[in-house]
Amino acid sequence: MAGIYNHYVTQTVVTFEEEPVVAAEIARRLEEVQVASLPWLVAERAGAMVGYAYATRWRARRAYRFSTEVTVYVAPDHGGRGIGSILYTQLLTALRERDIHAAMGGIALPNDASVALHEKFGFKKVAHFEQAGFKFNRWIDVGYWQRIL
Repeated sequence: MAGIYNHYVTQTVVTFEEEPVVAAEIARRLEEVQVASLPWLVAERAGAMVGYAYATRWRARRAYRFSTEVTVYVAPDHGGRGIGSILYTQLLTALRERDIHAAMGGIALPNDASVALHEKFGFKKVAHFEQAGFKFNRWIDVGYWQRIL
């Protein structure tokens, strides 16, 4: 998982992390998701991990307990093969089964592929923050898409 994620850390603005993440940190994040009783899914092809998706709590306050933020990462050499769609289909199903009411997806903009994926699953743009992040010597906008489950 760290290998997939670190591609996005070092090569893209998809995540605002700026330094590669070690496997132990990914394991800590996975455990945090599991402790919250939320799903973390992995896609494999021919015995190799090719993507993963998970949900985290949207905010810490109790009243937000039925809202999540969703994330999907696909190995860069497996993009465009429907893996993200397969993962999101299963992730959204798992969230509904847990009585989650709303799912939010944050997208560093521009990112046509991520916008298309979210909108394919019925997410609608609800917010746009200008110059919210700074990476690779430039300012990056962030949009939020939401779906009521």
